Parts: sequence; C-alpha cells; structure tokens
Amino acid sequence: MTETRRRPNARGKGELLREEIVTAAVGMLDELADDEALSLRAVAREVSIAATSVYLHFPDRDALVLAAMQRCHEELVRTGDDAYAAAPDPAAALRARILTQAAWAREHPGLYKVLHESKVHRRLGMPFKEVMVARTVDGVRACMDAGLAPADDPVTVAIDLRTAVNGMLAQRINEPDLPWSPAVEQVDRFLAKLVGLPCVP
Repeated sequence: MTETRRRPNARGKGELLREEIVTAAVGMLDELADDEALSLRAVAREVSIAATSVYLHFPDRDALVLAAMQRCHEELVRTGDDAYAAAPDPAAALRARILTQAAWAREHPGLYKVLHESKVHRRLGMPFKEVMVARTVDGVRACMDAGLAPADDPVTVAIDLRTAVNGMLAQRINEPDLPWSPAVEQVDRFLAKLVGLPCVP
C-alpha cells in the first residue's frame, strides 16, 4: 500500500493550515477532555502533516491549546449573541444567552472541561475570556435598566451568576449520576435568586 500524503498548501496559504491544526486540536480536546493529554504529534497525524509543520505555527502544546480555547470562546460568544439578539426583552435575552452556553456544554463536555478546568485555563492574560464576562455584565445591566431586575452592582451580580452557571455545568459533566433537575429549571432559579428576575415563560 502506498502512503497517503497531504498535498502542500499553496504559497501564502499557511494560515489555512494553522486553522486546520486548530480544528483538529478542538476535536481531539473534546474527546480527551484534558489539555495535558493532547500531543502535537497526534495532532499532526490527524491533519496528515509532519510534526515539524505544527511547530511552525505553535511553539508548544500550550500555545495550541490556547488557540483552541480562543476559538471555542469565540463560538460561545457568537452563538450567545445570536440568541440574545433574537429575544424579545433583556430578561429573555440574558436567559437565552445562558441556555445557549448550557446547550454548548452538553454537546461538548470535553471542551467545556478544558475551558474551565485545564492547566492552560488557569493562566492569566487571556483577553478573549473577558468578552463572555462583559456580555453577562451587559445583560444583567440591561435587565436592571429596564426595571426587570432590582438595582444593584451589575458586575457583582454577573460574576455571581457566572459562578453559579459554570459550577452547575461543570458538576453536571463531572457528576452525571446526581439527581439533576432539568438545566433550564436550574438556570431559572439562578436568574430569580441572583439577578431578581421573574421566571421567564
């Protein structure tokens, strides 16, 4: 049998290869659920390139994991923005954003663990992570400004809400045998108790 070789990218198309490498890493991290289990050589095999080609774009594994995490965060923000924009009012919009995050975590439990429990996640200086926090703060503030939630410090309330939601999603992934109520019901309780919103039909 002859070995299948990857056709090289055309000159100036190195960015396409970089995106392929990140895509492969995202898929593998979803399966592994552990950034330290990822191997650059395994990623290279997945993309059908030499390991040295990966190093041309990422100096080490952590750099590749970081790029994969950034892509996942951007996807979460984009899908959350779409859900938020389609909602009829700020309360429904905030709820829709959180439920979108919950659905993503259910579909990609391995990636969610990497996003929130990995060694790379514990690093400081990842500006892309701040976008999700800012979106939640803006959503909480919009509810308060519209008179749908009691006036309070939106940053504090948003961080409390994110802590509750992220903890809930992580626990559902790590302890699936607990007698969980539907995620939507738990989210509604968080919104009522932490933000002061009435249950959204």
